[in-house]
Amino acid sequence: MTLPVFTSLSGGTQGVLFDDERQVLDDTVGYRGATACKVTGITYRQLDYWARTELVEPTVRGAKGSGSQRLYSFRDIVVLKIVKRLLDTGVSLQQIRSAVVALRVRGIEDLAQLTLMSDGASVYECTSQQEVIDLVQGGQGVFGIAVGRVWREVEGSLANLPEANGEAEAEEYPGDELSARRARRQQNVS
Repeated sequence: MTLPVFTSLSGGTQGVLFDDERQVLDDTVGYRGATACKVTGITYRQLDYWARTELVEPTVRGAKGSGSQRLYSFRDIVVLKIVKRLLDTGVSLQQIRSAVVALRVRGIEDLAQLTLMSDGASVYECTSQQEVIDLVQGGQGVFGIAVGRVWREVEGSLANLPEANGEAEAEEYPGDELSARRARRQQNVS
């Protein structure tokens, strides 16, 4: 049985894999590109390319001209880490694009309950343990990525790294990151 790229096998939940509570995320808190790169293990060049080609765009704040910086949400960083893992296992960028489109439409809770399986060519989404078993027994799944586990890894990595408030900086200094930095430096000196 051949399934199309990024196929959902059914609508179950994984229960025991993701029982623990996750923190409520603030949509205005973002992380700069350097932080996203450090957490995900990608280069800034990859991050920039993926943003420009709309593979994974920052949802807190996009770059708007010279001097502005992109701010990536927690969810963006989870998706970046998933993209990196899929690339590392040999999945084509075209297949990854299809998977990212499907990931974007999922809610936060749905995303954390998901396991991605791949045979190196196609990506499948599984939302129950039985789906994973069925896929492996059918010979289609070679490796899996438990999105909830990636979620926890990113959460742990970001715990001690700086975050930025996209709304506050955007209101004070719209599109001018350099002015925002100078003002913060002046406040710290005073």
